[in-house]
Amino acid sequence: MKFLFKDISIFNRKIPVPVLLWFGLAILAAIAEISRGHAAINNYDIFAGVFEHTLAQKNLYIAYPAEYIDTNHYGPLFSILIAPFALLPDYLGCFLWCVANAWVLFYAIRQLPFTKNQQNIVLLIGLVEMMTAIHNVQFNPMLTGWIILSFVLVEKEDDFWAALFIVAGFYIKIYGIAGIAFFWFSKHKLRFVLSFIFWLIVLFCVPMVLSSPAFIIQSYKDWLNALVEKNAQNIDALDANFMQDISVMGMIRRIFHFDHLRNFLVTIPAAVCYALPFLRISQYKNFGFRASYLCLAMIGVVIFSSSAESSTFVIAVSGVAIWYIIQDMPKQKWQHYLLGFVIVLTSLSATDLFPPYVREHWILPYSLKALPCFTLWCVLAYQLLMKDFKTTGVSE
Repeated sequence: MKFLFKDISIFNRKIPVPVLLWFGLAILAAIAEISRGHAAINNYDIFAGVFEHTLAQKNLYIAYPAEYIDTNHYGPLFSILIAPFALLPDYLGCFLWCVANAWVLFYAIRQLPFTKNQQNIVLLIGLVEMMTAIHNVQFNPMLTGWIILSFVLVEKEDDFWAALFIVAGFYIKIYGIAGIAFFWFSKHKLRFVLSFIFWLIVLFCVPMVLSSPAFIIQSYKDWLNALVEKNAQNIDALDANFMQDISVMGMIRRIFHFDHLRNFLVTIPAAVCYALPFLRISQYKNFGFRASYLCLAMIGVVIFSSSAESSTFVIAVSGVAIWYIIQDMPKQKWQHYLLGFVIVLTSLSATDLFPPYVREHWILPYSLKALPCFTLWCVLAYQLLMKDFKTTGVSE
């Protein structure tokens, strides 16, 4: 284990092993998928299609079987984000897209007010989930970075740019709205609100430079309809495809055969648990409290979403990693065990290191990948309601 915290000299520059692993494995994952041809980078083809279809003013949310499998579920703003990559040859654009995702999350983790060793632990804990997302050529690592950056920027009292990341995440993939909770920790709430409104307007209009106002407005309407339809598909517990709805609701539906469980029966109690900690205003001054809420938001936005899939868990597990770092020192055994539970059942269960029989007959059919994160989410909710955060594992 000590090896993981050493530096390796490359071109006369010392680089920590976790950093080498982070980018080395991200690059290997990207090359592995690209080497298998377009069938393996179908998600990237969908992403590039958002840019191309926006230019041509073609519906962003219908199937294009001649171009790719499945349909797009990202907002019109995604056309701007993917544009620099989509303009390149497919394989080069895909490779740089994967590296950019790994880099944004790495950069965000480096901005957290932790020591380098603590940041490296966060990298190591999230490594497998980052690779899973890269293997699927997904946007989730970048979105995770945006959520973390929005928190860090509020901490630095830079609400204007914090609001940018929150709104951008929301307009591309609804999960990004998790950062709105950091409003309560802002020391400049009016500035936060005005910045949020500013970016809502600006980012709504930005995709119009590629097409037209009428097309973008219609696209947002189409996006809403597409999300409603996707949610209905995801909650079909009888579907043989168990790659979606890896959530608390999915576990309940599949374990107890409550095929028609309505999401709100779970999400409303969860929303109450989200709201109650904000009543502890006296705790706002403690970094541990604020950082714990960041973790609660990052985990919850995944495990309470019927759209959650394996590659989405880079968001949740990054939250788990931050939770582990901020626990009081010395850390207790149950905290190590809970982290191990997440690493084994959430992260490793999606890899070839896990017994295929267990994965195919237990983990996937019952959405058990979400169970460790839900357990930790419950611990966090309890801590946010009951713990005195005067001391934490990190300094202010």
